[in-house]
Amino acid sequence: MTSILRGGTLAAAALTAAAAPAAAPMTWTVDADHTTVGFSVQHFFTPVEGQFDDFEVDLQYDAENPPASTVTARIAVASVNTNNDRRDQHLMSGDFFEAEAHPAITFESTSVRADGDQGLVATGDLTIKGVTREVELPITLLGIQDIPAEMQEMLGGAQRIASFHASLSIDRGDFGVGTGNWAATLVVGGQVDIDIAVEAHLR
Repeated sequence: MTSILRGGTLAAAALTAAAAPAAAPMTWTVDADHTTVGFSVQHFFTPVEGQFDDFEVDLQYDAENPPASTVTARIAVASVNTNNDRRDQHLMSGDFFEAEAHPAITFESTSVRADGDQGLVATGDLTIKGVTREVELPITLLGIQDIPAEMQEMLGGAQRIASFHASLSIDRGDFGVGTGNWAATLVVGGQVDIDIAVEAHLR
């Protein structure tokens, strides 16, 4: 009888553990001063680089359960910066981004999966110029570090720092960017390489 009761107790404990809700993924605060959203596209044969200076990223990251992670991003088109004002104004015009009508580029993950020890793949909806397409965003976890107590105040209360790198290539024509002007399609390459470095922290 004792063994039966003991067995029943263990079974009940196992069922209770199985029914317990999983811990929610942690919300990481993205450090905009140490985060870049960059791109590169060819002008004839020469790669020209640029970045967007104004963006918001909402990152929920669960290292123990990557599928519980989510990422959303909103990028202000008007913040495009290629170190050339004339070119930046052209990029915001109707020839390319049409920033007045479509002020933001957005990405919203629909799923996240692990890819090796340090890799993740975020599948989600990328919207540019009002066109939404599903993309896969490969992400590499560059590292996670706990911050010693004596350094936390200096770092704004951060208790842990994580860094991520993501990159993908898209065809700007898929989003209707630069397709209505013969010069834009002949002079500027169709493939755009996107490169994102993110530093985030937990408090």
